[in-house]
Amino acid sequence: MADELQRITVLLVDDEENILRAIQRLLMDEDFDIVTATSGESALEKLQTLENVGLIVSDQRMPGMNGAEFLGRSREILPHAQRILLTGYSDINATIEAINKGGAGRYLSKPWDDDELTRAITDAVALYRQDVEKHRLNNIINQQKEELEAWNDSLKKRLLQTTATIREQNQAIKNLDETPPAEILSRTFDNFFEVMGDRNAIHTRTVSILVTDVARKMSLNAETVAKFRLAALLHDAGKFGTHSLTLHKHQEEMSDSEVSDYHQHPTRGEEMFSKVEELAGILSLIRSHHEAFDGSGFPDGLQGEAIPLGARLIAIADQIEKSAHSVDSNRADYALMTARFLGGSLLDPQLVPRFQAITKVVYFEGRKTGTVAEVEITPEEVVPGMTISRDVESGSGVLLIQRGNVLDAAGIALIRSHYKKNPPAHGIFVQILED
Repeated sequence: MADELQRITVLLVDDEENILRAIQRLLMDEDFDIVTATSGESALEKLQTLENVGLIVSDQRMPGMNGAEFLGRSREILPHAQRILLTGYSDINATIEAINKGGAGRYLSKPWDDDELTRAITDAVALYRQDVEKHRLNNIINQQKEELEAWNDSLKKRLLQTTATIREQNQAIKNLDETPPAEILSRTFDNFFEVMGDRNAIHTRTVSILVTDVARKMSLNAETVAKFRLAALLHDAGKFGTHSLTLHKHQEEMSDSEVSDYHQHPTRGEEMFSKVEELAGILSLIRSHHEAFDGSGFPDGLQGEAIPLGARLIAIADQIEKSAHSVDSNRADYALMTARFLGGSLLDPQLVPRFQAITKVVYFEGRKTGTVAEVEITPEEVVPGMTISRDVESGSGVLLIQRGNVLDAAGIALIRSHYKKNPPAHGIFVQILED
């Protein structure tokens, strides 16, 4: 971050002080500091103490060390600085040497054109700034990658340790009661995620609570309920191999490569547990939790009731938890409304109403029922059927959609396009009706 905060220094080297003063006058309004030197030798000494030198501009013909030699020596000290050679005579060999050995990115003839010289210097400084920012971002990405890899390694070890105890626990209680093995596994992994305590763990445990409550109220047998609960706890395990910057993005915000990687996490999760015999019953649920009811999901494009029941329940709970987490108030009603609007496309419309009671409990806020309210959401979170509660305008004040309108696919596309190009300082306000 130090390079990002420091002002950039430009070093001018010429044995004629009047030329140095002339260039300084040209650059007096630019946003960088200027240091001068009258020889290559003195310039090299200054380079030892100067900070954040982004550009070196040197004359070619100087007593003692010429420009090409100086630029070559300066490259050993500051390999990433930009370099420009000023030459006042037709010496093509010196120019080639300055480019090949000294790393000069450009050369200009003397006498120069003031506008051309100013433009060349400002362009070179801008290029250096870009290189510094690129280097900074690469460092951040590499650091995050290392942290992610370390976290993944640690998590996988803990998962393996947890799995290693499963058989022992199963055997120990087998003769004591008739608790389904899946229930034992669920308790084990639930404790594991509780200890983790991060955003992913909270999401996982909440999805599990929602799915388990609905499965019980559907009068499914204890073994099936336990299996669904366990699958809900482990449904996103395949994301542990996904880059941390991608984890909480909407698909609309992802690049093509990020989308491709994201679409692999259900199969990665399935593969992670494929060799654990006790988890065989949940593999299809992990694999299919992103299948869509209309067949538009992944990884297999399953449709309707061809999607396993547990996977359909997990998909609804997953959507409810994400929607509730995205707003600051009216969480239950907003999440249920979003799930209802997605019924028939992403979610099973017959199963969505079963989540109403448990969602109200999990996200209880003590509000009166039957009141009209609104929430602020991002353009990526709007879905067809939502009612706009405030006028939607672009960042420049152009009215896009009036309040009271019900969103359709065209309206959503319009909003996302303008918010991407010219976003205002707030999100989209949509109306909800508390049941």
